[in-house]
Amino acid sequence: MSDQRASTATTDTRRNGPAGPGPRPGMAYLATTTRILRQLRNDHRTVAMILVVPALLMTLLYFVYQDVPATPAQETTLFDRVGISMLGILPFIVMFLITAIAMQRERTSGTLERLLTTPLSKLDLLGGYGSAFSLAAAAQAVVACLVSFGLLGLEAAGNPGWVVLIAMVDAILGVALGLLCSAFARTEFQAVQFMPLVAAPQIFLCGLLVPRSQLPDWLEVISNVMPLSYAVDALHEVSVHTEPTGLMWRDLAIVAGFAAVALSLGAATLRRRTA
Repeated sequence: MSDQRASTATTDTRRNGPAGPGPRPGMAYLATTTRILRQLRNDHRTVAMILVVPALLMTLLYFVYQDVPATPAQETTLFDRVGISMLGILPFIVMFLITAIAMQRERTSGTLERLLTTPLSKLDLLGGYGSAFSLAAAAQAVVACLVSFGLLGLEAAGNPGWVVLIAMVDAILGVALGLLCSAFARTEFQAVQFMPLVAAPQIFLCGLLVPRSQLPDWLEVISNVMPLSYAVDALHEVSVHTEPTGLMWRDLAIVAGFAAVALSLGAATLRRRTA
């Protein structure tokens, strides 16, 4: 019996490696974050899309409204009113698209399936993705706000730093929703198809085109359950108040809460196999 047990233990060691403590808590999460950041650093097109595209679109928006005269009834120019909202919307769109495609690429290449056969948990995996892309989102928000406030003359009553914070949280929301939607796609093309389904209604109803209070009652109810509405409301608070308000913090907390829920749902719906 002792020889049989020794033989079994040897076989288990060969299959699973020597017995010992598992990976320290947080190590798998940090390793995933580092891996994604390395991939981003080597993908120059993605880096350009994250950092450059929102700034270029803000510049385009500036020239669109450059010669539009302001009416006496308007307290701010059209560029100031629309531009500060777009600083929250553009990071959301860009990070949603990039994250959904990147995660789907991991799945179709088989990388995701191999990772989930290791001690790496689903929450570690999505948390690592969320952290890596959140750092990219922070850089994106800083660049877009520097260009908008420093070069294009965008004006807000509040400190531009609060705009950077809101834009960053909104980009993290895009990351979380991109991870969630990628769980329901089988190809990168299907991941892209979620963009009009998830982003377009929020853009239409967030208050950018028409103040939410002027929407039909049933559309206002729908807008109240869309996180982008609260991001735009928080940016509006910064644009008209010199100091952060309670409403701004409330709206920002709601956006962050949506992101946390989306990330948790993404972990719950993440499929182990590619097919």
